[in-house]
Amino acid sequence: MASERILVVDDEPYVRTVIAAMLEKAQYRPVLASNGLEAVDRLRTDPPYDLVLSDIMMAGLDGMSLLERLRDLQPDTPMVMVTAIHDVGVAISAIRKGAYDYLLKPFEKEQLLATVRRALDHRRLTQQNSMYQSNLEQLVAARTEMLRHAISDLERSYDITLEALGDALDLKDAETEGHSKRVTGYTVALARAMDLSAPDIRTIARGAFLHDIGKMAIPDAILLKPGKLDSDEQTVMRDHCARGYQILCKIPYLREAAEIVYAHQEHFDGSGYPRGLKAADIPLGARIFAVADTLDAITSDRPYRRANSFTAARTEIQRCAGTQFDPQVVDVYLSMPDRLWMDLRNEIGQHARFSPFTFQNSEMKV
Repeated sequence: MASERILVVDDEPYVRTVIAAMLEKAQYRPVLASNGLEAVDRLRTDPPYDLVLSDIMMAGLDGMSLLERLRDLQPDTPMVMVTAIHDVGVAISAIRKGAYDYLLKPFEKEQLLATVRRALDHRRLTQQNSMYQSNLEQLVAARTEMLRHAISDLERSYDITLEALGDALDLKDAETEGHSKRVTGYTVALARAMDLSAPDIRTIARGAFLHDIGKMAIPDAILLKPGKLDSDEQTVMRDHCARGYQILCKIPYLREAAEIVYAHQEHFDGSGYPRGLKAADIPLGARIFAVADTLDAITSDRPYRRANSFTAARTEIQRCAGTQFDPQVVDVYLSMPDRLWMDLRNEIGQHARFSPFTFQNSEMKV
């Protein structure tokens, strides 16, 4: 049984009464309004309506103006214009502005009911489509969130694997134990201070942590030699940059990080190795890493010397700006207090399971 509420708007009482009677016999629920202003009041105070049947020519607020108000108050409610034959042009104009259809006076009962049924069917289909669209958007949003979590979990699994590789290198080269984690922490702190994006920082962190991965391919006799390397041995040792790049570039998600590994021994003035890159030709991540690497090297113990102070490191890094280091990166480094680097070093040293990849997402102020 039909039970839709239909707002009938006409300034002629007889027309309103006839339309209401036809609708009631078809089991619809008509609500009558004598003019456009009364109709607007009902739309505001007594919603919702499933359909509006309105005369076009009315004193005060006419049917065209009511159509505009309806679009604001109940945008999904269809409107059928009722008009005399000489106003057909106006009715067609109303359809172009959003009315569903029009009826010409005088009309038969079946004409009225057929038009009403079509309008109400159109409304139902519109609502169903809107609901389907909403459900689809919710489903897509839910699936997207699931995918995001899956990718995040996968990336975390990758990073755990990278940490294991770094730990393996530390075990092989005890002289630099903890170096990879410290230099990654320093590199991330510098990258944050330079306002780099989160994806860029993730890439730089991976490149920094894996910068020496190529040493896994260097013979132990050279890698672990206690004394000074001769020229041939130095040539082999310098090959670790290219070896590391060759290892990582085969892994799609590490391809950008591999570029940092390849260039981490380049100098800003072109005097570095293995390719003698200069200035902006050196990836930004490698330029940031170079400062962080020197900071850790100067402030860490070595078999042949004791660690120096962070103040001494600051002096040396400032001295080498423009030659070994990118002056802009050095400027950012110099703007950061030594206390920050000391606190970060202590944090890394106190936590055996410190993760450089978790640190990059932490809230530590830099």
